[in-house]
Amino acid sequence: MKNWLLAVAAVGEALTGLVLLVYPPVVIKLLFGTDIAGIGELTSRFAGIALIALSVACWPYAALRSLYGMLTYSVLVTLYLLWIALTGEWIGLLLWPAILLHAVLTLLLARDSFKSREDETVVKAR
Repeated sequence: MKNWLLAVAAVGEALTGLVLLVYPPVVIKLLFGTDIAGIGELTSRFAGIALIALSVACWPYAALRSLYGMLTYSVLVTLYLLWIALTGEWIGLLLWPAILLHAVLTLLLARDSFKSREDETVVKAR
């Protein structure tokens, strides 16, 4: 596959994900011709987060793409779940444990990301 094609696809998915994250009703209306409310808006934002992470993972020439994609997803999901919990409208039994789990995962992935960058720097220096 051509790298420019992968870049175009990654940018398209990132833009769609960003709009889904910020204002899901416009995407749903344009794609499906219907309105969205309640839990549908909430879950559409998770789809937006996933598309952003996918675009990071697919970006051409990015070292450690998979790790960066999962780290992006984990950071955004942690922040979004925390926002959901703090606004208090949709709180289920597993919301706070999910926030904690994603926060720990984010920290572990970030640590691996820094370690991988250091390892990559050492290899390039040789």
